[in-house]
Amino acid sequence: MEKVQLETHRDLNVPGLNRRRVDVWLPRAYHANPSQSFPVLYVQDGQTVFDSWKKGIPGWEIHRAIARLAEEEKIFPPVVVAISSTLNRSGDYLPAKALSNFGETDRSEENRFVGKTATRKIVSDLYLDWMVHTLKPAIDDRYRTLRDAQNTALMGSSLGGLITLYALCEYPEVFGKAACLSTHWPATGEGMLTYLEKHLPLPGNHKLYFDHGSEGLDRDYEPWQAKVDALLRERGYREGKEFASWHFAGEDHTTTAWKNRAHIPLTFLFGTIDL
Repeated sequence: MEKVQLETHRDLNVPGLNRRRVDVWLPRAYHANPSQSFPVLYVQDGQTVFDSWKKGIPGWEIHRAIARLAEEEKIFPPVVVAISSTLNRSGDYLPAKALSNFGETDRSEENRFVGKTATRKIVSDLYLDWMVHTLKPAIDDRYRTLRDAQNTALMGSSLGGLITLYALCEYPEVFGKAACLSTHWPATGEGMLTYLEKHLPLPGNHKLYFDHGSEGLDRDYEPWQAKVDALLRERGYREGKEFASWHFAGEDHTTTAWKNRAHIPLTFLFGTIDL
C-alpha cells in the first residue's frame, strides 16, 4: 500500500497553546489542475486520520476514502488539513462556554473520560481563535483554496466532535459544514445543550452531520444525540439536506469504526447526494 504523501507545517504555533504539527494532504486533482482552487476540510486529532498512528491501531485512511469518492464522482475532493492533538487534548477540545453551564454533578463524567492525570487547561476559545486567525490564513496563503464558509468544513470524533461543533457555532461565518463522529456529549452534560440553544446558527447556510455507535463509550450517546436532533428539527434544519444523524448498531468508539464510515460524512459535506 502506497504511503500517504503529506506536507508538514510546524511553524504555526502561538503562545498559550501547546506546540503541534499540522499535516496537509492534497488530492490528485490538486496537482492535475494547477489553476483550480479546492474546498478545505480541517480535521481534529490529525495524527489519527491517515495511516496507522500507533502500533496495531489503524488510522482513518481518510485520503483513500476521498480518492475513491472523487474517482466515483460522488464528491469534489477537499484539501485535508490534519491538526494533531496534544497532551492538553481535553483542554483544547472541551468547549469553554458549554463548560460554564456544566453542573457540579456532571464533573465525575468529565473526569472519568479525560482521566485525572490529563493536562486540562481549558483553552478551547484560544484554540478556535488560533484556527481562525493563524491556521486558516496560513493554509489559504500557502495553498489554492476556496476560502468562503461554504467550502470550509470541519470534522472530528469524540471530544474532537465537540470542538468541531463548537467551532461552527462560534465562527459560523468561517465554517459552513461540520461532521461530528461519536461526539462525546457526556463530557459537557446539559451544558452543551444549553449552549446550542443559544448559539446554534440559523438554518440555511450550514450543514451538520452526527453519528454514533452502540458499544463502548458510544453506548451512552443516543439520548444526548436525540436531544440535539430534536433541537435541530425545531430550529428548522432539514434532515438529509442541512443535517444528518446516523446510528451504527454494533459499532464501538474506535478509529476502525470511523474509518469504515468516513465516506458517509464526506459525501454529505462535499457531495451532491442527500442523506
